Amino acid sequence: MQMLMLMPAILALMFATLQGGLYYYGRSAALAIANTGVRAAAAESGTTAACYAAAQAMAAKVGDALTGVTVSCSRSTTDATVTVQGTTLSVIPLVLPSTHQSVNLPVERITG
Repeated sequence: MQMLMLMPAILALMFATLQGGLYYYGRSAALAIANTGVRAAAAESGTTAACYAAAQAMAAKVGDALTGVTVSCSRSTTDATVTVQGTTLSVIPLVLPSTHQSVNLPVERITG
């Protein structure tokens, strides 16, 4: 009788832990995509086109850790910003956790 009550709680804890790990993995993938894109955009001769190309190349490398990836790149004379949104993997049916990561870097420039 005790196992009958304890087993669903153990399984729920196991699935929640696994789901948390998958969310963290997807969040890390989104952050890696954003970092790659912003470094390309923040370079002295960087452009938003280079940002999109670098981010899409990294998105292809991370595989299915993040699906439905959308990348937004912006670059001004002083800083570059990349925002990545996507859906992480899920072990729980009908649960689609999404993540949103944004990275901002100053643009390289010659001063002085």
